[in-house]
Amino acid sequence: MTEPIRLSKRMSELGLCSRREADEWIAQGWVRVDGKVIAELGSKILPEQKITIEKQAQAQQARRVTVLINKPMGYVSGQAEDGYKPAVVLVRPENRWSDDKVPLQFSGGQLKSLVPAGRLDIDSVGLLVLTQDGRIAKHLIGEESPIEKEYLVRVKYSKPGTLPEHELRRLNHGLSLDGKPLRPAIVRWQNDDQLSFILREGKKRQIRRMCELVGLKVLGLKRVRIGHVKLGDLPVGQWRYLDENERF
Repeated sequence: MTEPIRLSKRMSELGLCSRREADEWIAQGWVRVDGKVIAELGSKILPEQKITIEKQAQAQQARRVTVLINKPMGYVSGQAEDGYKPAVVLVRPENRWSDDKVPLQFSGGQLKSLVPAGRLDIDSVGLLVLTQDGRIAKHLIGEESPIEKEYLVRVKYSKPGTLPEHELRRLNHGLSLDGKPLRPAIVRWQNDDQLSFILREGKKRQIRRMCELVGLKVLGLKRVRIGHVKLGDLPVGQWRYLDENERF
């Protein structure tokens, strides 16, 4: 027999919204199962039952914004910690990129529930995504996310000579962190002291730890792409909106 599943979890699995959004919509009476409004949090359904969303929920979701920041060093991705400011404090009208073509006016309400979709360490720079849209957050940071993240990494080899070819192959596939094998990556030299990393996962300080395992010290790390969305010419410390035609 098929086991019942929480309605909010099923909505998230189907990519309709995040679980938090699902709970909000259920409480508002905006969710129907087989045509019947379900307004009780924690309700369970069978996987084959049909879920429909009221227009109010769809309209609310359409108003949610996603922001791209070129994060400088010294800012944390999420909650403030150890005296360091979160990157969201950069989302102010005066920091909006003058070349942003999205015809959207900034308002303070856009900062509500604007959360990072993935980490970027305090000593790393580059593309950081903040979003109010739970679908985007789940798409970018879910365990099974297929989305590539590309980084440019300046390194120094800690031994005489240059990094052996077999160690470069290990960076591409063959390393483990926290007792688990890493997914295959694409790692190649850009020039004498800079590597390009393309990953499909995001363990804490993953690139720095990978480099340590083969004798490389990271001197600088910059994320330049998430899926099809590139950092491009966005200046350091500035932000822009994700255009409705852009897809990760």
